[in-house]
Amino acid sequence: MTSARTRHFGDFYGEGPDSTGPLWLVVGNCQAEALRIVIDGVADRPYATVRMPPVHELERSDLPSLRRLLRRTAVLLCQPIRAGYRDLPLGTEELAAELPSAAQVVRWPVIRYAGLHPFQAIVRNPADRSLVPPVVPYHDLRTVVAARDGRSDDDEWDVAVDPEGFVAVADASRAELAHREDLQCDVEISDVLVQYGAEAAHTINHPGNRVLTELGRRVLWTLNVDLPVEEPPKTLLGSVIAPLERRVLAALHLNAPERRRWLTDAQQLTPDYVHRVQLQWYRDNPEFVPLALARHSRTLELLGIGSTGAA
Repeated sequence: MTSARTRHFGDFYGEGPDSTGPLWLVVGNCQAEALRIVIDGVADRPYATVRMPPVHELERSDLPSLRRLLRRTAVLLCQPIRAGYRDLPLGTEELAAELPSAAQVVRWPVIRYAGLHPFQAIVRNPADRSLVPPVVPYHDLRTVVAARDGRSDDDEWDVAVDPEGFVAVADASRAELAHREDLQCDVEISDVLVQYGAEAAHTINHPGNRVLTELGRRVLWTLNVDLPVEEPPKTLLGSVIAPLERRVLAALHLNAPERRRWLTDAQQLTPDYVHRVQLQWYRDNPEFVPLALARHSRTLELLGIGSTGAA
């Protein structure tokens, strides 16, 4: 019996109709499928695309299917991936080595932007990189600090931050992305984050449709494809949408409505509820607290909330 995964990624596994013409293979994290949808919507495009699992979900058993597609790829559109990723030959250079000699490689960035969500963080435990907090898969540095300080569920957990702190986090986040683009990528996108304002991102690692559409345009420009790229009618990467705080919007001079709740596919969640659930999770998984504090020490410093007992 065909599995749900095989049905969902039928072309990747060779179960769908065979495409003709050059293949543009988009490889990366969850942003890769969003970018593929954008460029697949280009009218009269001179290529085919294939929906494939994100790179962090690929297994050793998927390698034959991946290699089959790489052999017919004219352009590999890939985020920078380190060699031996997840103990598999999935690094950008390793994938490029499987391409036909005439194929091109375009490297585009892993987009992370904390300007709109300055307290939000991603933390990986090397012992199990798939483990994420409950309810929403993001850490909140205010909750991390509350866990570090041993606060109870009923203690105040929000913190005062000067507007300059929010600006500093936005600037540092954008600068880090620009730095990675300069080092690793053929396409840049960090320069548009400010102009797209509150629409730039749904969460720190889920860019909005306007950013993704502009990324698609720049990929085509890099490949000298002069075709219009339209913004998709459906919200991409919108399964989790984070709150937008009025004070953050004001600090960044953004004229946009605040958003007081988390929006997910299943429900709307208050920040207080997420905080309480995740505070208990830190009690059950205390190793994440020092990991988060170390990984995001610079952000905590910029926000002015890193010292013990900060309120």
